[in-house]
Amino acid sequence: MLPDTKIFKRGLVVGKFSPLHLGHEHLISQAEAECDELVLLSWSKPELPGCESNRRRNWLQKRFAHLPALVLDDHALQQLAQDHSINAPRLPDNDAPDTESRHFVGWVCEKLLHYRPDVIFTSEDYGDGFAEELTRYFLERENDTPKIVHRCVDKARQIVPISGTALRQDPHTLSAFLAPEVYADFVERIVLLGGESTGKTTLAAALAKVLNTHWAAEYGRELWEAQNGHLQYSDMLHIAQKQIAREETLAASARRFLVCDSSPLTTYFYSLVMFERAEPELVQLAERPYAQVFLCAADFEFVQDGTRRNNEFRLTQQRWYQQQLAARGTPYTLLQGNVEQRVQHVLMVLDAPRSPNLA
Repeated sequence: MLPDTKIFKRGLVVGKFSPLHLGHEHLISQAEAECDELVLLSWSKPELPGCESNRRRNWLQKRFAHLPALVLDDHALQQLAQDHSINAPRLPDNDAPDTESRHFVGWVCEKLLHYRPDVIFTSEDYGDGFAEELTRYFLERENDTPKIVHRCVDKARQIVPISGTALRQDPHTLSAFLAPEVYADFVERIVLLGGESTGKTTLAAALAKVLNTHWAAEYGRELWEAQNGHLQYSDMLHIAQKQIAREETLAASARRFLVCDSSPLTTYFYSLVMFERAEPELVQLAERPYAQVFLCAADFEFVQDGTRRNNEFRLTQQRWYQQQLAARGTPYTLLQGNVEQRVQHVLMVLDAPRSPNLA
């Protein structure tokens, strides 16, 4: 039997994780290697752009699902305090005095986690003071509390030379320092809408080539063709869910943008047209936000490919999109002209250059 190489019983890592980058992951992995148990704690007040609590919670779940992780914001803190029938202190601001933040960590460990760490892991100079203050917190409650140790990992950033500040400023250039699951949340989803035979698919492929990224093909059309034009009501929600899953998968390896050929809003339209109803979950998914919405105009001759209806239906669908986007308060850009004109219009809106290999 191999000897137990763990140095500590209970470890703690506290961070904003805004965003969770490979430097954080190295720190957490090192802590995990040295501890029998490890808990992750995160909060940021205010939340930093692109790193809201729900995202940070998802990142930790995806990258460290086997570790207990507590991500707090004001709402989550009050809810947990209510669940424990206790009063919660104020969630410290990011610029709060060190003693306030460290006392808060002690309170969370004692009251919410019921967990007294033996060691805290950081990559910062403040770690020694943090460990001393945390020790003091527990000594005030138990006289025989052992000293909490500080373990500093890669303080010079030699192993992973990156900072959260730099990544927030330019996550795309520095994407190599983010796990794909994390970078996916910084990829801007742009969606193309439009009636049948308005050139969405041709434009999606052209944009992906020019932007040197991926495009998410329309799953509903693929299923329609695979089932010889016979879709069931139960297929509608499945199509929307599959379309979203396809977007999320492709976003992990996309470059800055992901071009989406249709969205759950499209599926919602067809559910109403074909079955005069839609599942509540589909209605909710139809609200899915995108960084940019482009509506392809029906300004060229209708092309019948054997699966489409007719020009009258195309125009009806166009009006429906316009009405829906207006009702939802969703800004959109109307694209007209040929493919090249539409590509140029999109690039102007995105303020994005062509791929240097394709210019």
